[in-house]
Amino acid sequence: MSYTLPHLPYAYNALEPYFDQNTMMIHHTKHHQTYINNANAALADTEFLDIPVEDLISRLDQVPDNKRNILRNNAGGHANHSFFWKILKPNTYLKGNLKKAIENDFENIDYFKETFEKSATSCFGSGWVWLVNKNNKLSIVSTANQDNPIMGELISGASGTPILCLDVWEHAYYLQYQNQRINYVKAFWNIVNWDQASINFLKSI
Repeated sequence: MSYTLPHLPYAYNALEPYFDQNTMMIHHTKHHQTYINNANAALADTEFLDIPVEDLISRLDQVPDNKRNILRNNAGGHANHSFFWKILKPNTYLKGNLKKAIENDFENIDYFKETFEKSATSCFGSGWVWLVNKNNKLSIVSTANQDNPIMGELISGASGTPILCLDVWEHAYYLQYQNQRINYVKAFWNIVNWDQASINFLKSI
């Protein structure tokens, strides 16, 4: 079973004006597809071919040395983007158990957003910023390149179950926002799929 490009649950222009159509189309069909192609090539003729990508990247210590880095980067890229697309949707609202948990662990929503934005803008080079649940406490972590918290501390420098995330690679925003990453990060709040984030949170408890 080879990995395939997931269908987006919305049109490429559905997130405008916050994420523009051209960026979304290139990001999905070019960048994400490349990670999939590279991961499939690395997995050919291995025992890991039929393992779901999330399981694979959480077991990188079991992958042969000569495959580990390419799968860390490319299976990681596939997993991260597949998760990211689902966390984007306009006109949803933070409410319920997730809102209470954020208020409990970050004092208030504004401080949570401020902390997330600082992490996103201070991430040097390419990477991701995550809201994770670790031991029933929410925290914000960042990972380099295509690392994911489910890879564990030893590999990614972070751990926890992802609730939501933001891609801070330049390819995610440069066509629209150029070097103004902060504007991209602030735009993100308008299209967070809080319904999906709430589902992710409930599953993590």
